Amino acid sequence: MTERRGLGLPALATSVLLTLAAAKLLLHFLTNGNYGYFIDELYYIACSEHLDFGYVDHPPMIALVTWLTRALLGDSLFALRLFPALAGAATVFLAGMIARSLGGGRFAQLLAGLAVIISPLFLFMNTILSMNALDALLWTLAAWLVAQIINCGRALGKGNEVASTNETAGLTVGDNGDRNRLSVPTLWLVLGLVLGIGLENKISVLFFGFGLTVGLLLTAERRHLRTPWPWLAGGIALALFLPHLIWQMIHEWPTLEFMHNATVIKNRPMAVSEFLFVQILEIHPLNFLVLLLGLWFFLVSNRGKPYRLFGWMYLAFLAVLLTRNAKPYYAGPIYPLMVAGGAVFFEQLLSRARHSWPAVAVVSVFVIGGAALAPMTLPALPVETFIRYQSFVLGGPLGSSENKEVGPLPQHYADMFGNEELAALVAEVYQELSAEEQSRCVIYGMAYPQAGAIDVFGSRYGLPKAISGHNSYWLWGPGERTGEIVIVMGLNEEVLNGIFDDVTEARVFRHPYAMPWRNNLPIYLCRGPRVTLESIWPELKHFE
Repeated sequence: MTERRGLGLPALATSVLLTLAAAKLLLHFLTNGNYGYFIDELYYIACSEHLDFGYVDHPPMIALVTWLTRALLGDSLFALRLFPALAGAATVFLAGMIARSLGGGRFAQLLAGLAVIISPLFLFMNTILSMNALDALLWTLAAWLVAQIINCGRALGKGNEVASTNETAGLTVGDNGDRNRLSVPTLWLVLGLVLGIGLENKISVLFFGFGLTVGLLLTAERRHLRTPWPWLAGGIALALFLPHLIWQMIHEWPTLEFMHNATVIKNRPMAVSEFLFVQILEIHPLNFLVLLLGLWFFLVSNRGKPYRLFGWMYLAFLAVLLTRNAKPYYAGPIYPLMVAGGAVFFEQLLSRARHSWPAVAVVSVFVIGGAALAPMTLPALPVETFIRYQSFVLGGPLGSSENKEVGPLPQHYADMFGNEELAALVAEVYQELSAEEQSRCVIYGMAYPQAGAIDVFGSRYGLPKAISGHNSYWLWGPGERTGEIVIVMGLNEEVLNGIFDDVTEARVFRHPYAMPWRNNLPIYLCRGPRVTLESIWPELKHFE
């Protein structure tokens, strides 16, 4: 049942992984045009029109990726979601490669890749354009590189000696016969490059560095810290991250303000039990069992002893999330590593079987179990069919991890609805103005979803770009118009009456599927400002 008894040559295992990656890609190609633009996608499109070294709530890479996508492929849902789908396919492949590096055979590699495919969290991550798809890919690539460092160190080292700074050798990477000319120094430097790119995508890569440091200190792999290579890797990552750090300093560290407000105001506090329960649902209950096996493999089993570092890394990362009132999905990037370890241990358990049917049964259960829950995060069903399915499976929509009520759809789907309809409704108000009034009119959104909807869909109706005090929109300023006439989405009428002489409720936005906080949204037409936009702009800032 094990690789050593003929589960297949590395080339065959690689073919299996490539097939899984292609299946993952096909899933998203068939479904990622359903429903509509996610509110964050609207925001990233706006960011791509203001390229910079940083933004209030994220580093610059997602804006650059969005700009590149739009320049090459356009703004369609399929185009915007192509890179996330490709990142998902690559993550599936790398999860299997990690299992191979840990000594797993073909079954372990297949199970690791399949586990990533069926994870509800990854199904959604790889559906929409966001930082998370690339974040998971880079974490998984970094974990694979760490596994190579461990394997190379074991092959080259004698006792507790690490290869000298000039030492390079032909190595067998993993236990399955993949031969590559690698060196420990080279792997460390590549790891630094990957982590630096990761930091320019999402600063939570710092958690990877923290977990890796804890793992190094608590295991025999601490011997690497006596060489220059981990430190040089850190230096490379820091150098790549430096432009964003400088941007943060110039703009008075807006991301720290954003993170504080999100933790205190936006995110809903969760008990540890609820946090873990949501994680079980996000990774998939079947995968959670594999994750537990992975933790056992890394921390307890003899076969996983060389990779103890990964077990401590996971525990350190989890501890940080639990103490920071973090959203459960923040743990997502470490799942491929953990299920890869669990898959190797699972394979070891099945190696005692005399027949292949237990392995076939396990794969079948994972395929069926994954398909059963897939519609929860893969937009494969018509929306009304999904609502009935959701009611049957869960009894209703899952609650939000933020301090927000949900409607008939869970938040991740609800935020795909109503955006173009909002722009069309605002256009009705705008088109009722005279040409002279339109030339002076400003459109203000309470938050980036409203402003983003105008920016993406407004050109179809001849609308000007929107402004907002929310997150990076505030940094982009109030524009050149004075604000003598303002169409306002969502601000409190009492607040507006303190700013304008004439405030009229022109429309109310309603949508059956939108989140309640974005629904029943008043659209006001405001005239006669008592203050200029420029003078009141500092008071409109809200980062969360």
